[in-house]
Amino acid sequence: MPLSVLDLVPVASGTGAREAINQSLKLARLADSLGYQRYWYAEHHNSVAFASSATSLLIGRAAEHTERIRLGSGGVMLPNHSPLMVAEYYGTLAEMYGDRIDLGLGRAPGTDPITAAALRRGAATTDTFVQDVVDLHRYLAPRDEEQLRQQVRALPGQGTQVPLWMLGSSLDGAAVAAYLGLPYAFASHFAPSCGTRRWRSTASASPPSSRPLSCRRRTAWPG
Repeated sequence: MPLSVLDLVPVASGTGAREAINQSLKLARLADSLGYQRYWYAEHHNSVAFASSATSLLIGRAAEHTERIRLGSGGVMLPNHSPLMVAEYYGTLAEMYGDRIDLGLGRAPGTDPITAAALRRGAATTDTFVQDVVDLHRYLAPRDEEQLRQQVRALPGQGTQVPLWMLGSSLDGAAVAAYLGLPYAFASHFAPSCGTRRWRSTASASPPSSRPLSCRRRTAWPG
């Protein structure tokens, strides 16, 4: 079974963000040397416990210091971001580091309600998650005549086809992943495995993904 790491960049007692980020890089290099398949960073905001608010920057630094491991977000909390900007950030990473970049997407804010309100780019009552995922996939899609006619394009980003993953801890997340034909990363430390069963029962092989994939998360604490 391929093994991967989800890093929240935890800040240990008596240390700060700099130490946490440096320790995270050491762990990424170790995972790379041990043959782990993926190393993802989780987005959290306004947290004294975690230093993983800027996932694309952490990915870029790790990519500079590793050789083969796939790097990505686990994930970008899409309600906090413009799909165009996400496509540009991760498209830039793909242009710099090639086919080593994954883009996991979540619909939760990754923080408390007050901070979520400060982060939101639109009305908090508007749920545009599914459309945002569709738009993001379109920005990263291969260049074609339709793409060239669009007034708004992700440059860099267009044509990079950065792999999208759906993150979830509920039946709703599994249903969205299946509907969009996306691989599904299930937070099994939050909820039972019914989410992956729901996804497998309804997942299609339609774009953006032509091959259904899933992964499950377990928690391991270094000691």
